[in-house]
Amino acid sequence: MSIEVKSLTKIYGEQKALDDVSFKVNKGEIVGFLGPNGAGKSTTMKIITGYLEQNGGEAFVDGIDVRKNPLAAKKRVGYLPESNALYYDMYVREYLSFIADVHNISNAKQHIANVIELTGLAPESKKKVGQLSKGYKQRVGLAAALIHEPEVLILDEPTSGLDPNQIIEIREVIRQQGKDKTVLFSSHILQEVEAICDRVIIINKGKLVADDRLSKLRQSSSSNVLRVSFKEVLELGLLNKLQGVISATSSDKHTWHIQTNDVELVRKQIFDLVLQHNLNIVSLQSETQSLEDVFRSLTSLPNEKA
Repeated sequence: MSIEVKSLTKIYGEQKALDDVSFKVNKGEIVGFLGPNGAGKSTTMKIITGYLEQNGGEAFVDGIDVRKNPLAAKKRVGYLPESNALYYDMYVREYLSFIADVHNISNAKQHIANVIELTGLAPESKKKVGQLSKGYKQRVGLAAALIHEPEVLILDEPTSGLDPNQIIEIREVIRQQGKDKTVLFSSHILQEVEAICDRVIIINKGKLVADDRLSKLRQSSSSNVLRVSFKEVLELGLLNKLQGVISATSSDKHTWHIQTNDVELVRKQIFDLVLQHNLNIVSLQSETQSLEDVFRSLTSLPNEKA
């Protein structure tokens, strides 16, 4: 029960949407799949699920080549696409019954009851899909992805449109499913990825730029963060001009987060700056990078300043 892609390439016209992308996700892993808009996340997911065919490379689900044996691969996959296309004129239970029939599920009523309870659809289960809020429509899509008890889950923005309480509930559903399934999901909400995942894959402009455990990415030696607070209000230019500073951003008028590839060099220059401008430091300490820091450092333009 795994996902494996090898040297995936996808070309739209003259644009290379995927460029030699390779990774593997094993059973029991919940892996966050991240990247800016247009990076190739949805394209990769559509290839794994058999919705798109690649121009080069291979995609496997549980060892099955998706291009050579798409039906067998699809039987093992539960897919919630970003668009989440639904039949709005169907009632919730009617729609799930339709999906169960597509998968030739025996004892469909019990399966439908299980996924309704699992995704919290019970309060709205007697309505037509078109009458539901965006959040409940998202739950219907998730229920449809789970109804045939797939071994692999591919979730493209699964918490889109949900309120904070619903996000927590769906987060727990994903976490429980990840105990005995292979889960790959994308999200623009980085806090969600940090809450659910131990491992993160990041792609940018069609290329894989990171694939590691979240803890290791945060501790990457190529970039570190200093948090410094001054009694005075500082101009942005003063810190961005320091040697070794990748970016400097302020969380308020007095506190700055400095991303750097040489903590000690920047620390020394800050003390020199204090003497030159008669400043007062309230605090100065190193920080472990957040996932947002890692994401920005790997997907921003080389000369882009935050």
